[in-house]
Amino acid sequence: MPESNDVRMTLNYILDRSVEQYAELPAIGMAAEDALTYQEFYDRIIALAHHLAGGGIKKGDRVAILSENSPNWGTAYFAIVRLGAIVVPILPDLPEADCHHILNEMEVPILFISQRQLEKVYELNQKKLRRIITLDDSVATQGVIEVTPFSVYLEEAFSAQEENKDIKKQAFTEVEEDDIASILYTSGTSGYSKAVMLSHKNLTANAYSAATMLEVDKGNVFLSVLPMSHTYEFTLGFLTPLIKGCKVAYAGKTPTPAILQKLCNHEKPTVMFTVPLIMEKIYKKRVLPQVEKSVLLSFLCRFSFGRKFVYKKIGARLLEFFGGKLEVMGIGGAALNPEVENFLQEAEFPYLIGYGLTESAPMLAGGPLGDPTIAVGSTGKPFPGVQIKIVDPDPDTGVGTIYGCGPNIMRGYYNDPDATADTITEDGWLNTGDLGYFDDSGNLYIRGRSKNVIVMANGENVYPEPIEHKINAYSWVVESLVVENNGKLDAWVYPDYEFIDDATKGKSRVKRREFIDKLCATMRKEVNAQVASSSRLARVVERREPFVKTATHKIKRYLYAGE
Repeated sequence: MPESNDVRMTLNYILDRSVEQYAELPAIGMAAEDALTYQEFYDRIIALAHHLAGGGIKKGDRVAILSENSPNWGTAYFAIVRLGAIVVPILPDLPEADCHHILNEMEVPILFISQRQLEKVYELNQKKLRRIITLDDSVATQGVIEVTPFSVYLEEAFSAQEENKDIKKQAFTEVEEDDIASILYTSGTSGYSKAVMLSHKNLTANAYSAATMLEVDKGNVFLSVLPMSHTYEFTLGFLTPLIKGCKVAYAGKTPTPAILQKLCNHEKPTVMFTVPLIMEKIYKKRVLPQVEKSVLLSFLCRFSFGRKFVYKKIGARLLEFFGGKLEVMGIGGAALNPEVENFLQEAEFPYLIGYGLTESAPMLAGGPLGDPTIAVGSTGKPFPGVQIKIVDPDPDTGVGTIYGCGPNIMRGYYNDPDATADTITEDGWLNTGDLGYFDDSGNLYIRGRSKNVIVMANGENVYPEPIEHKINAYSWVVESLVVENNGKLDAWVYPDYEFIDDATKGKSRVKRREFIDKLCATMRKEVNAQVASSSRLARVVERREPFVKTATHKIKRYLYAGE
C-alpha cells in the first residue's frame, strides 16, 4: 500500500495511475453494453473537470449527485474531485424532503441527476443552484425546471478543448490527501441523518487495503448491483476495480433473480458486492425449494455428510447462476442470516462477510480471503490498516462497544462538532455504537447496535437481531422486527405473500387468515424453544407492508419504536 503521507493517497492519483497502466482495457459500462476504456473514461473526466472549472466550480465547492448507478455517475464524481471540489452523493431512495434538506444545507451550485429523481427537485427552492445536468440525458420536466443533458454538457466540454488548445494545458488546483472528497448523509437505523465528511485518504486507504486482499487479474469484471452513493459499493465496487485494472459493469436498477442471472451469464463477473437480503432471497427462492420438494434430498440433509454433499451440488449450480467465474462474493451492510451462511460455507461458495460504517469509508473488518480460521457467524479479522478494540467488555461474555482506528476514519460530521466529539475520541478512535467481541482466533462478532438492545423489566438485556434471524429463516417470512411491548416481546412479521397465495389457492379470506395465524402461532412456539427464557416472544403479529429500510436494507428501527 502507498505511504499515507504521499499524494498517491488521493482519488486523482488512483485515476491517473489506472489510465497509465490500463489505458486500452474496458473500465466502466452498463452490463451487457459496450464499456468505456480507461482512456475514454479519463478523457471524459478531464474535459468535464475543465468545463466545470470554466463554469466557476472551484476547490471546496460542493456539487451533488442524485442518481442511480451509471458510467456518467463515476465520470461526474471524478471530474468534481479533480478540482478539489467536494461530491455530495445522495442515495436515490431518499424521500423528497430529505433530498431538499441535503441540497439546501450543502448549497450546491450544480446538481447531477437522473430522470427518476427529477420530481424530487421540482419544488426545491435553493437560490445557489444554477445548473441541473441529467446524467441519463433526460429533458422531460414539463417545463418546471431547466436541465442540461449530460451528453450536451460533455460535448460543450470537448468543443471548448478543441477551440482553445490551452485549456488542456491548464493545471488543476493541487489536491491533498486530507482534503474532503465527499460528504455523505447517513440513512441509519437509529434516526437523525448525519453528514459524514470523508477525505481522499479515508477512501483511498480503504480501497488500497481491499485491493491487496483481492487477487484478481486486470480485465476481470466487477458486477455492481448496489448504489454508488453508499461507501460500501463506492470504495469496494468502484475504486478497488479501478486500482486493479478491472471492468465495472452496472446492473441498472435492482435486478430480479432472472435478470441478474441473465446479466451474470453475459458479464461472467469475478467479483460482486451485495447485501444479505439479496443472498437470502436467492437462498429461499432457489436453494430451499430444491431440497424441500425432493424426498431424497430432504432425507440426505438430515445428516452432516449428506447435507454437505447436497449443498456442494447446489453451490455449483449457484456459481453457474452468477456466471461461473465468481471468485469473491462480498456480503456486508447488514448481518447475514446464520442459516444462509452455513449453507454458503458447506456449499463451498466463495463468499466473504464484511463489517463497516459510512464513518470508516466503510470497512473495519472482513476476510482475509482463504483464511481457514474465519468462523461462521463472525465478520473475520480487522481490515488491513485498521485497528479494532472492545471497550467496556462484559466480564462474562466479553461483549462491549466496538471502536475502530485507522487512516479510513472520517474527518468528522459536517457542522456538528458535538456529534463528532461524541463519536471520535481525542486519540482518533471511532465509537461505532455496535456491540461485539473477539474470539480466540481474532474473529470479530457483532451482537447488534447498542441502541437496539431491549432491557426487560427484570434487567435482562435482549438482542433482537439473533431472534429476527431465527424468524427470517422461515421460508414464508420476508422480514421481521422484534420490539418491546409493555414489558414483553412482540415479533412483527412481513410474510411472503406469493407463498401464502400458493398455499391458500382457492380458499376463502377467512381460511387464508386462519392459515397465516396458524403459521405465526407455530413459529412462535418453535422460536421460543430455541431462545433463552428472557428472549421468548409473547406474540407474533402479521405486518402487511414492508418495513422502511436503509440503502443496505437494514430496517429503520427508530420509525417503529413505541408503536
